[in-house]
Amino acid sequence: MRTPNLNSLKMFDAAARHLSFRAAADELNLTQGAVAQQVRRLEADLAVRLVSRKARGLELTDVGRNYHVPIRRALAMIESATQKFRTDGPRVTISVTPSFASKWLVPRLSSFARLYPDIEVQTIASEELANFKSDGVDLAIRQGRPAVGSGLVFELFAPLDLCAVCSPNYAEEAGPIRELSDFTNLQLIQDSHTHWETLMEEAGLVARHRLLRFNQTALAMDAAANGQGVALAPRLLTTADLAAGKLVNLWQDRRQDQIGYYLVYPDKSPVNPARDALLNWIVSEATDAA
Repeated sequence: MRTPNLNSLKMFDAAARHLSFRAAADELNLTQGAVAQQVRRLEADLAVRLVSRKARGLELTDVGRNYHVPIRRALAMIESATQKFRTDGPRVTISVTPSFASKWLVPRLSSFARLYPDIEVQTIASEELANFKSDGVDLAIRQGRPAVGSGLVFELFAPLDLCAVCSPNYAEEAGPIRELSDFTNLQLIQDSHTHWETLMEEAGLVARHRLLRFNQTALAMDAAANGQGVALAPRLLTTADLAAGKLVNLWQDRRQDQIGYYLVYPDKSPVNPARDALLNWIVSEATDAA
């Protein structure tokens, strides 16, 4: 077994975070073929299969998933150590899920750059929980509930407000939706949060069609926009596609006890003006979109 090349590790990390060679190539400013070649080289050096190629992207193997965790942390530690030698201005690193990054944060970052041109923002898109001690992360956004006694601060900045969305054409074919039971005859699209299954089970309902499943909310929303069925997604992530006419909102979950989106950071972290500027901007943007 050969010692892995650092460039191969960086490209594997990007591909593992995005579950896409194309998205990884966009992040690294490389060609899709170059990223795929380096990941294949890494697999050859290690003599293991790290990713499986699927029709809709990539999927980490069990070995790849276990390998990516320490690699992600090691690369973050290298980046953090290197940043200590830089004197070109304040910098903040934020960890978000890939769906939140693509559907909400990234399209708005130009607004933050106009307000704070001296602050550099590094976005880490990953489903993994951020380790503030070893990942070099200053701020994280996660969907869920606060972890009491974790030594972290959790600030709720947006409720989940689940919306059932689909393409305009699919909405016409589906007909009027008056209550949750009207969805049982439709093709439902589900992400890894399994909100459809939870709603149906709580209401004592059963969907007649097999659910179309994706591991990320953004992929489920894209499938809905392409007319493949109805996705259940947080309202915050749907605003741009609704405004663009790619999606229409058929129904909204009105339950009061819903999980939400939280800003997360260590409760005893040192003063960080760059982090606080980004945190306050996110809250403001989410409030304006409400």
